[in-house]
Amino acid sequence: MTNFFDLSGKTAIVTGAGSGIGQAIALRFAQAGARVAVWDIRAQEAEQTVNQIKAAGGTAEVAVVDVADDQAVEAAVAGLESERKRIDILVNNAGIASVGNVAETSHAELERIYKVNIAGVANTMRAVAPRMAKAGGGAILNLASIASLIGVKDRFAYSASKGAVLTMTYSVAIDYAQQGVRCNCVCPARVHTPFVDGYLKDNYPDNQAEMFEKLSAYQPIGRMAQPAEIAALAHFLCSDESTFITGAAYPIDGGVCSMPGF
Repeated sequence: MTNFFDLSGKTAIVTGAGSGIGQAIALRFAQAGARVAVWDIRAQEAEQTVNQIKAAGGTAEVAVVDVADDQAVEAAVAGLESERKRIDILVNNAGIASVGNVAETSHAELERIYKVNIAGVANTMRAVAPRMAKAGGGAILNLASIASLIGVKDRFAYSASKGAVLTMTYSVAIDYAQQGVRCNCVCPARVHTPFVDGYLKDNYPDNQAEMFEKLSAYQPIGRMAQPAEIAALAHFLCSDESTFITGAAYPIDGGVCSMPGF
């Protein structure tokens, strides 16, 4: 029988894989047989992910890469290609958050978000997509957000950056469709990650539980997503079972986009 969603023999890059969604994706891909390049700007967190993968019998390696540095990205991709001969999967998960409306968002804040959330995604795709095309194809998956699909209060810079991720996904998909490179994105609502816990601790130290429930209730389904749930969708979109899917944006949002009046 066919082993569905098998990634054996494939090489995958997952950015921001030191924690949260990126870590869950890296673990899922390794479990499915992929050899995972765990990219993160934080060496210790990346090593922890790699250690978890190896402890479970998978194959992975650490690459400390700042996706905002185009030369560092190119060097890391070139080195990986030289060793593995091809790169089959790229997941652009690395990103940073920003809170505030347009009046509260400074030029410096826009630049900070741009460097990681927009230029960082462009840098990795610029390095990887042509190599995938030359090797016969591959799958690129970008982490966008429901903020790229609907208005989200006080997320001006973040929404702008995720809107760019969405349209960059469409652009790469159409530019490389004839060369076997698929490019899709997923658009999560709130996901319960260490970032959320840290955000609540720093900003709502006296009522963390109350604010957690409020953030959870934003999703009609009544809770936040778990990183593993995002990883499951990422696995499908990067597997050979999704070879007819490209240029698509998948909300994974507990009903937020489809039930705006909830």
